Parts: sequence; C-alpha cells; structure tokens
Amino acid sequence: MRSFPGLAALTGARVLAEIGDDRTRFATAGSLKAYAGSAPITRASGKSCKVMSRKVKNQRLAAVGYVWAFNSLTRSPGARAHYDRRRAAGDRHIAAQRNLFNRFMGMLFHCLQNGHTHDEAAAFPQASAAIRAAAA
Repeated sequence: MRSFPGLAALTGARVLAEIGDDRTRFATAGSLKAYAGSAPITRASGKSCKVMSRKVKNQRLAAVGYVWAFNSLTRSPGARAHYDRRRAAGDRHIAAQRNLFNRFMGMLFHCLQNGHTHDEAAAFPQASAAIRAAAA
C-alpha cells in the first residue's frame, strides 16, 4: 500500500481499514471502484445519456481517495500527466481527480490480488515514455 504515490501512513491506513483485509471481498476491480464511489454511473434513456458520480458509496473511502489523488499529483509524474490530460479534455478539477482516484483503485485491486507493489512505469506507460524521451 505504501508503494503508491501520495498514499502515506494515515491515508494508507484509512484505505486499508475501509476496504478490509479480505482479498476475496471484491470479485472485480469494478466492484471495488463502485464501493469506493470512483466509478461513474451512466444513465441513458432514449436520446439522452448522462455520466454522473455515485451518490451511494463508502463516504470515508471516497473522502480519503480525493486526498490520495490530490497528494499524488506532486509525487507522481504519471499521475500528474493523467490529471492534466483529463483537464485538457474538458473535465473539471473534481472530475479529473475522481478519474485519477478510479485509476488508482484499479491499480490497488490488481496489486492486492497479485501481491505486487506499485510500479510507476507500468501504471502510467505514456508518462514514463515521455519522461525517458525528455531525459535523452
């Protein structure tokens, strides 16, 4: 848990406390994302289609998720690049932050299921390639 950028001792403890230590509790990454409130809801009817944030979620996990996403912006160049891409695409700050949190929840699910630590190059391959190109 501590290998993730922006996830310090207190925020990591809160995330672990809210999701629990039972690795079989969530069958898929999507179910963990829905529980955390980071996965969007699409409501479609006829010609209209709306993408909205979840109202029913674990409020404590969602709150620490926004802190986690915000802290990661200064600690991870990949997270910063992802956030900036979302902002450039037209997302507001809170939507881009929720999207980053959603991505982190998917990575966390994968790492917990497989026993891996967070790898910046694998998590954000586009940003890692850009950083390597700029350094060369």
